[in-house]
Amino acid sequence: MQQELYLPEGFCSAAFEKSKRITSNADLYAAWERGDRLEGIATMCDENRALHVRFGQEKGIIPREEAGLGADTGAMKDIAVLSRVGQPVCFRIIGKTDRHWILSRRSLQEEAHRCYLRDLRPGDILWAKVTHLEQFGAFVDIGCGLISMIGIENISVSRIRSAGQRFSVGQELPAAILRTDTCSGRVYLTHKELLGSWEENAGAFSSGCAVRGIVRSVKRYGAFIELTPNLSGLSEPCEGIEEEMQVVVWIRSIIPDKMKIKLTVADRGKVDGTRLIRPEDYHLPSKRLELWRYQPEACTDRVVETDFRIGAAF
Repeated sequence: MQQELYLPEGFCSAAFEKSKRITSNADLYAAWERGDRLEGIATMCDENRALHVRFGQEKGIIPREEAGLGADTGAMKDIAVLSRVGQPVCFRIIGKTDRHWILSRRSLQEEAHRCYLRDLRPGDILWAKVTHLEQFGAFVDIGCGLISMIGIENISVSRIRSAGQRFSVGQELPAAILRTDTCSGRVYLTHKELLGSWEENAGAFSSGCAVRGIVRSVKRYGAFIELTPNLSGLSEPCEGIEEEMQVVVWIRSIIPDKMKIKLTVADRGKVDGTRLIRPEDYHLPSKRLELWRYQPEACTDRVVETDFRIGAAF
């Protein structure tokens, strides 16, 4: 996981606490000299697109050219600055005027960006924080306000219609590096591999149990029902059910060598396909991922895996 210096904005309370402990000019000058990461709340964006920040009992300004990666070259759009108002921002102290401290968010982002492109490898795990959601994926802060995206196809094995059915804005979550691109400077992420294999998920259930699920697909031969974000089973045909409906199902059988779970719908509820990821859904490795296989060893009919050793997903 990334070091504290590069955690997402608002994620690391230590940076806020460090800012609160600054009570004198001596503390401020020491933080300036050390290049400490501090955090505060952006209270305003003025007519010059400078961010006004309150941290502890102090006030500072992040000039437009110091607001983020690419701000000095014009590559950073105004909306990226305006959207920070009311939100936590990280920064370093880089100067002082008679009235306020001069801060830089860009220097932290540039340092984090260089570090990530130099040091991160496919399969490494870092912490991210959801900044906004689209139907096609979740945009996340991977460190110091640097934004990456988890595409909808990489969120979970069980298919969903939009990223909002899995995540909420502000949610903190682990993600794995799928690959990095030094030419474009992009970091590509995946998430489904951290939610466990078929066996790890199926191990929580047994034949004869009744559990809740969400209907993800209805076919003439039955309905695919999600039991966990990385596990679905097939029910017998049942009248009156539709996609995104919450149901109670009876588990008839679990067949590892076919990677199948046979279900019977026992009760129907409301239509709402949201099933947010919870901490207990994760099956985090002790170290970085190298080869993730979803299917049980006994199952040879279907291969679902991600080979991080070559930085490509299959």
